[in-house]
Amino acid sequence: MATKRMSPELLEMVAERFKALSDRARLSLLQELRGGSRTVNELVDVTGMGQANVSRHLSQLFANGLVARERDGVFVRYQLADQDVLKLCELVCGRLESELTERRKVLGRR
Repeated sequence: MATKRMSPELLEMVAERFKALSDRARLSLLQELRGGSRTVNELVDVTGMGQANVSRHLSQLFANGLVARERDGVFVRYQLADQDVLKLCELVCGRLESELTERRKVLGRR
């Protein structure tokens, strides 16, 4: 956390950002956008989610500043708005992978 006290407004923004990241489907979409911009249809194809579901999750990610969008003819392309979100995911994922490895070791010994 930051070294100084956060204002209530900033705490609310942080909570909303983490809430947007708290859904498996949204994390899956962010993961797919690592490789570059994609349309909703492309994301439907690679994730197996329905079009309405993908669109709903992208809207929430967009509202929270995690993805950007641009019109490409009749399509809208989505991309990561800020690469730093990947750093956050890598930090959390790395820690969880370590914990999972340790749990497997413990369970394997029983």
